[in-house]
Amino acid sequence: MDDQAPDSLIPYDEIVQEALRAVVARVLGSVATGGGLPGEHHFYITFKTQAAGVDIPKRLIERFPDEMTIVLQNRFWDLMVDGERFSVGLSFNQVPSKLVIPYSAITGFHDPAVNFELRFQAQEGPGDGPEPHDPAENDGSPAPSSEDGSNVVSVDFKRKK
Repeated sequence: MDDQAPDSLIPYDEIVQEALRAVVARVLGSVATGGGLPGEHHFYITFKTQAAGVDIPKRLIERFPDEMTIVLQNRFWDLMVDGERFSVGLSFNQVPSKLVIPYSAITGFHDPAVNFELRFQAQEGPGDGPEPHDPAENDGSPAPSSEDGSNVVSVDFKRKK
């Protein structure tokens, strides 16, 4: 008996990741239309800085050539959300910056207030997988990890070689 799963003609991994990225879009959209974050909610959003459609200042790409994490909590402005991307104003070392991030570039979304987390593979070319990376060094503390795994959804589909 063969232990390998048969190749699917339906791209389930892509469909699931697209649906989970829509969760991020919906949450950010409700924050944008609601005029701010409700209660103690705040977000850590990790994304690939070199992904298609990402538009961030050159100094940030130089500092984070692969991946970075931003924090939406107290000091952000001009959050705009559409079906493909979001843009937001943030300050890095007291320098205001506008970031445009497509949902396809996001690799992680975490709301520590309710211990909710989503992890994604970056949408890359065929045969490319996510590379290991150093923790982000941008303004804001790293997201705490969940010890019991509650409210964590991890999507990790491996490609066959």
